[in-house]
Amino acid sequence: MSFAPALRAELIKIRTLRSLLWGLLAVLAATVAFSALAGLDDSDAPDFDPLFSAFFGVSFGQIAAITFGAQAVSAEYQGGALRVSLAAVPDRGRWFLAKTVAIGVPALGVGLVTGVVGLAVGTSVLGSRADALTWAEELRGVVGCAVYLMLMALFAAGLAAVLRSGVATLSILIPFLLIVSFVVGNASGSVADFLPDKAGQTVLHQTWNGSLGPWSGLAVTALWTAAALAAGAWCVRRRDA
Repeated sequence: MSFAPALRAELIKIRTLRSLLWGLLAVLAATVAFSALAGLDDSDAPDFDPLFSAFFGVSFGQIAAITFGAQAVSAEYQGGALRVSLAAVPDRGRWFLAKTVAIGVPALGVGLVTGVVGLAVGTSVLGSRADALTWAEELRGVVGCAVYLMLMALFAAGLAAVLRSGVATLSILIPFLLIVSFVVGNASGSVADFLPDKAGQTVLHQTWNGSLGPWSGLAVTALWTAAALAAGAWCVRRRDA
């Protein structure tokens, strides 16, 4: 089977699995809801960042994004589904590439919608406190939100291919994002700037003081994602189905 039919088959799988569709919807819902709640805070702190406040919910929406990526891959390891997939697409590298694209495209699309809606809701709640934002900063936030959520979904997909389990993948990534990154990261100086989530979320800040800028931060997250996908592809090619 060539790449195009393989990709079409993988997209059909995602479209027909209700849990994956709900996962994509949860990305939008969680991001917008927590961004709105963050905007209700009347903080007048000197380091207040209106752009990050508008996109604050991404810190929670990414949990839904990694769940989507992990489940999309781990579903192949349930009930012998992977053997059926590889019978249709014997080239394992081609199949994994189709799976990756089938995860990345919907995640990017939902990420764009999430960025637009999240920015609209966040700035509306912030009111005059968002007046300092420029059009270029808002556009950077929307595009950065979409790319970041896609990268996190693919990062989880690569790790799920290595671990062959969605539960194991989420058991590692969720505590990492909620505990290691927030608690340990804040106490580890510039090292935290290179964590996949900290680096990628730099693009959501109006200003930044760390080692990375908006696009270099996303590039670091992309490197983490590429490493996870490379490891996942290696495991798919080398291990028995």
